[in-house]
Amino acid sequence: MVRGAQRVPAGEDVAAALSPARRRVADIVRLLALYRPLLDAYVIDFFAEGLWGRVPPLWQPPLAAATPPQLAGLLGGSGGPGGGPGGPWPLSLLAFAAAARALALPRCPPGPPLPLPPLLRRHLKPKKQHEVQRLAKLLWLLAEATGCHRVVDVGAGQGHLSRFLALGLGLAVTALEGDARLAGRGAQMDRRLQRELSKGGGKGRRKGERGPGCLPPRPGSRRCPPRAPRHLAGRLDPWSPGSPFLLPPHPPIPAAAAPNPFWGPGGARGGRRVLVAALHACGDLSPALLRHFARSPALAAVASVPCCHMKLSTSPQPAGRPLGYPLSAWVATLPGHELSYRAREAACHALEEYRERLGEESDRLRVHCYRAALETLIRAAKPGMKHPGVQTVKKSHALTFAQYARLGLPRVGLDPDAVPLESEEVKAMLEQQHKVVAFFTLTQLLAPLVETLILLDRLLFLREQGFHCALIPLFDPRFSPRNLALVAARTPLGPVLSGLKDQDPVGAKPPGDGQDPPP
Repeated sequence: MVRGAQRVPAGEDVAAALSPARRRVADIVRLLALYRPLLDAYVIDFFAEGLWGRVPPLWQPPLAAATPPQLAGLLGGSGGPGGGPGGPWPLSLLAFAAAARALALPRCPPGPPLPLPPLLRRHLKPKKQHEVQRLAKLLWLLAEATGCHRVVDVGAGQGHLSRFLALGLGLAVTALEGDARLAGRGAQMDRRLQRELSKGGGKGRRKGERGPGCLPPRPGSRRCPPRAPRHLAGRLDPWSPGSPFLLPPHPPIPAAAAPNPFWGPGGARGGRRVLVAALHACGDLSPALLRHFARSPALAAVASVPCCHMKLSTSPQPAGRPLGYPLSAWVATLPGHELSYRAREAACHALEEYRERLGEESDRLRVHCYRAALETLIRAAKPGMKHPGVQTVKKSHALTFAQYARLGLPRVGLDPDAVPLESEEVKAMLEQQHKVVAFFTLTQLLAPLVETLILLDRLLFLREQGFHCALIPLFDPRFSPRNLALVAARTPLGPVLSGLKDQDPVGAKPPGDGQDPPP
């Protein structure tokens, strides 16, 4: 790993600043600063902006000669010396890859999930089933540990998670969704399910269980009678989530402003506590929920699985609007902590999926080269146009470049017949596909570090205020690339973490022990 002395802000405890979590953040910031020319590059600019020249010269021959399986090994930790005329991997390249892998948060698959009853698996694709089962287990354990059995599911969509929590686990659930159409569909699905249950459609339940496959309550637990979730159409204000009313949904519905579920009878001023769940909370929503948790005792705990890091607000921001990154006062003091839009976008890539493509030498590997060559032709035909929205060309990996270009050029207003698609220049670009793949592999090594930095910033924000918190690899990243859940509570998380078997959480120790846990 990259190590080195870090300047500590005046007045801050030196021992705390050098704790493992903070030291890890400082190391990540330094490593990203060293390789920012790779991290901030768009692979579609590979030919137009000569990105191969950004690769350290000593690395270029072995990377250009590497096979896709060897590049997969570099991503996965088994990349030995590269074969072929390029020679072995340079030690500096191996050290870079080892440091990137060591500093990134673990993404190992989780332990066994809760069983999802057949009636609640309807309309769910395997990925969604996987996420609902595992996040429901975490929330069930949080409910038991905190004694709070009221849940607000933020960004609930059609209510699949909410439905399992309510009808499967007997929790009292409010499903909050900003798309009024999805909220309406969720309520319709609840009504259909309840009608089927009333007609005996809940066959297969164990004796004494309530709801479709409901788990039996733990000894001494108190459960609300199982009932369908309450669906609310509206949006939390990301800069003021504690306001008494929700923002209007999309599309607007002709009704009075819906009450904020964190407010009034069920919120901060009513005394009744809630758990907050957010599955794939986009952009600033996750930081907003953490801020609200920090200032509102009515929120017993929060479990957030973020996504769309590129939508986070960063400096400069309008006066009075807090940043989505950084949250932590300590991270904000680190020179070079800033993350570009491109870096935050890279943090949303599916590393495991790309590693599988490399290992299988998939035809899909040619897609980046196709798009980079097309970008060069677009700029030549229409100077001033950069990164136009070509959109995805279906099954582009199965097409020739000329076929691909003929589908893509009209989408940016260009006539394919007026662009040379089979010139010597195009042929020369396509012959460099192996370099494009190698370059993208390097950026993939850095991408998990960006996500790690963003999430550790949030963990430190919570630790600075004395909360119990942990980062848990909740989902299998092969199914759900954004698989890391941030959990925070006002009570110790030991019972929750012990219930999530085969986990390696970060930040599990309770605050006040004078040290952070090992990173």
